[in-house]
Amino acid sequence: MLLGVFACLCTLKPESPASAPADTDAVCLYSQEAIGRVRTDGHQAFPGAYGESLTLLGLNWAALAPGDQLAIGDAATGLRLELVKHAAPCQTIAHWSAERRISRISGKTHPGDARWYARVLREGAVAPGMDVRLERGPDFAP
Repeated sequence: MLLGVFACLCTLKPESPASAPADTDAVCLYSQEAIGRVRTDGHQAFPGAYGESLTLLGLNWAALAPGDQLAIGDAATGLRLELVKHAAPCQTIAHWSAERRISRISGKTHPGDARWYARVLREGAVAPGMDVRLERGPDFAP
């Protein structure tokens, strides 16, 4: 389920290896369950704090992989995203982390609690409460 829609707080720089894909529109995604785990570890975590555009609920975040697609809202006309890579944490959001330890949401050290960058495959309106459906990418191996 889609919980929240937020403006991205991080500046995306195509020349940076930690940035979103340069060839397409990027959306930053985060999980409400991951927010809860990060908060339990003593960080200030809440929807929108880490620069995500969309906060989602109910997906197995640790099992997501590049190439997986998310359909949000109406199956025929709703937003469709393709996961590209984990979003590397930046210093812009460090003030929310205990002792500025942004690695707590890094895909390298905590892949189950990292944000994702996704490319927009089909534009669509989004609103809190919309259904989110996962479709596995071609490289998925159970």
